[in-house]
Amino acid sequence: MTTSRLSVDTLDDGAIQRVSLGGSKGNVLDTPLIEELTGVFNAAAAARDLKAIVLEGQGAHFSFGASVREHLPELVGTMLPRFHVLMRALVDSATIVLAAVRGQCLGGGLELVTLCHRVFAAPQAMFGQPEIVLGVFAPVASVALAGRVGRRDAEDLCLSGRSVSAAEAAAMGLVDEVADGDPAEAALAYARQHLLPKSASSLRFAIRAVRADLRARLATELPVLEQLYLEELMATTDATEGLTAFMEKRRPNWTNT
Repeated sequence: MTTSRLSVDTLDDGAIQRVSLGGSKGNVLDTPLIEELTGVFNAAAAARDLKAIVLEGQGAHFSFGASVREHLPELVGTMLPRFHVLMRALVDSATIVLAAVRGQCLGGGLELVTLCHRVFAAPQAMFGQPEIVLGVFAPVASVALAGRVGRRDAEDLCLSGRSVSAAEAAAMGLVDEVADGDPAEAALAYARQHLLPKSASSLRFAIRAVRADLRARLATELPVLEQLYLEELMATTDATEGLTAFMEKRRPNWTNT
């Protein structure tokens, strides 16, 4: 299946899917792409023979993150809940997802990668959770990132907004393997060596078991943070100012209100 925003190739007699994000220069996760990708994970949950999804970005980057325009007050009430539905669909699919990261992996793109089971990166890849630079915060990262990298590094990434190299990301546990070549090929090799010999049915039970805590936390904590974001954060002056300043390519004028 190929659309202007998403490419899905089925490999190894249905045991692997290679899913490529597209639709824009930085593979921005706008609402149409979010909905298409949600459909991929919903279908994966019912695909009897599927053992792994390799998730990558088309072109030079993985993703610049969710659409900044759709974070503005008049659109975020629609976009953010749909983005969170996507995150839960990934976890609920009970399918192993292997991220292959080239170039920039930022914001909502990094939240998506954080929920993947294993992350393969090109040496030049960069990872960042820069929402705070725009005056907002990352709900999914706030719930899930510490489970991958520990609280110290999760808070560093979420509160500083800085980007880290593939090497630093590997040192903190965000990246599992820095590939010598194409990270997607490294992810495919991992899947073929370690996952294809296993029962697809048994893998799904194992995924449900090892992710029971994460699934429960997303179900209980993410709605609370979504409400905090939409009802309180977006009522502040600085949230709108930060997003608007980014779109206007200028420095924000913070009022601390």
